[in-house]
Amino acid sequence: MASEFTYVQDGIPFGYELGEDHQLLRDGIRDFARNVAAPGAMERDIKGEFPADIVKQLGEMGYMGICIPEKFGGAGLDALASAIVVEELSYADASLGVINSVQNSLVVDPIVKYGTDAQKQEWLPKMARGECLNCFSLSEAGSGSDAGAMSCRANLEGDEWVINGTKLWVTNGAEADLILLFVRTEDGDKRNSSALLVPKKTPGLTVGKHEDKLGIRGSSTTELIFDNCRVPASNLLGERGRGLNIALTAIDGGRLGIAAQALGIAQACLDRSVDYARERKQFGSPIGDFQAIQWKIADMSTRIAVARALLYKGCWLKMNGAHSLHIPAMAKVWASETASFCANQAIQIFGGMGYCREGEVERYLRDAKITEIYEGTSEMQRQTIALSLIKEPERITNV
Repeated sequence: MASEFTYVQDGIPFGYELGEDHQLLRDGIRDFARNVAAPGAMERDIKGEFPADIVKQLGEMGYMGICIPEKFGGAGLDALASAIVVEELSYADASLGVINSVQNSLVVDPIVKYGTDAQKQEWLPKMARGECLNCFSLSEAGSGSDAGAMSCRANLEGDEWVINGTKLWVTNGAEADLILLFVRTEDGDKRNSSALLVPKKTPGLTVGKHEDKLGIRGSSTTELIFDNCRVPASNLLGERGRGLNIALTAIDGGRLGIAAQALGIAQACLDRSVDYARERKQFGSPIGDFQAIQWKIADMSTRIAVARALLYKGCWLKMNGAHSLHIPAMAKVWASETASFCANQAIQIFGGMGYCREGEVERYLRDAKITEIYEGTSEMQRQTIALSLIKEPERITNV
C-alpha cells in the first residue's frame, strides 16, 4: 500500500493524516462492521457464540491476512491498516476485534519475520485466503506476566518435538487451525524457551476447559492440553532457545492491536452517548443541554483523541522500522483505560437503561475491562514505560 501516513517529528507533536488508501480501507471495513457484524453482536454475547460466519467472510475479503505479503497471496498492507481493521471491528463487536488482532499481530507477524521459506509457503497462503485461523499460546497457570516461568515442555526426540503440558487463556483456542506455541526446550535459565507451530489436528492435542467470561464472549478462550503431542523438528519457528524473544516481540505488536480494540470500544461509547444525549429529554430539554452531560462527552472525546494519536504513533514507528517498547505500552495502557472510562460514562449518561442489556452499552464495559489485562496488564505497561525512561531517557524523548 502506498501510504501518505506521516508523523511530523519537529512540527505538531502528533501530525498524523490518513492517506487515501487508508481512508478507503477504513470506509470498507466500517461498512461491513456496522452493517454485517453489529446487528447480531448482542445475541452472540448472550449466547457466548463464536462468529464463525463473519470470520469466514472477513477471511474471504482478505482482512484475516491483511499484513501478509502479496507474494503469499495477502494484501501486503501495514500496521496502520491492521489497526484500522481492528478498531472498526471492535466498534461493532470487540470479540471480532480480538479474533482479528490475534490472527495478524500475534501469529502472522512472527511467521513473516521468523519463519523459514517452507513455513511461509505452507501457512501464509492459507491464512491469506481465510482458510487458517490462528491462536497464540503462551500463558499457563503459573506463567502470566512472568512469561519465562512456563513449564509446558518440548523434548527433541530424533526428528520430532514431543510436547507435554497445559496452556491457559488461549484466544481462538477452540476454533484455531494453527497454534503458535511457546514451550520450554532447554534446561537451566527459565527464559530458555522455543516457539513451535502446532496444527490443531495433531494427535496428543486436546482442547480443555472453555472459559465463561465477563466480556468478549463471542471470542473463545480455552485451555490446551498436550499429552505426548508430536510435531516435526522443522516446525520450530526461529532459533531454538529464543522463543521468549519471539513472544515478546509479537506482544509488542499485539499491544497496538489491543489498543485499537480498546479505541473501537471507546468510540462506540462516545457515539452512542452523543446520540442519546440528543434524543433523551428530561425537564423539558435534551440531556445534552446539561453541563454535567456535556463535560462527560468532552472528557470522553479528549481521551479518545489522545488514544488515537498514541496508537497511530506506534503504528508509524512500526511501519518505519523504529523499535520502541514504551510507545506501544503507552498506547495500550491509555487506550484500554480510556475504553473503561468511556464505558462507565456511557452507562451513566444512559442511566437505568445503561445498566440493562436492552441499552447495549453495558456490553461495552464488560468488553473494555479485558483490554486492561491481556497483552500485558496496565501495571506491566507502566513498568515498561518507566524503565524505558529511566534506562534510555534520550531515546524515549526522541521517539
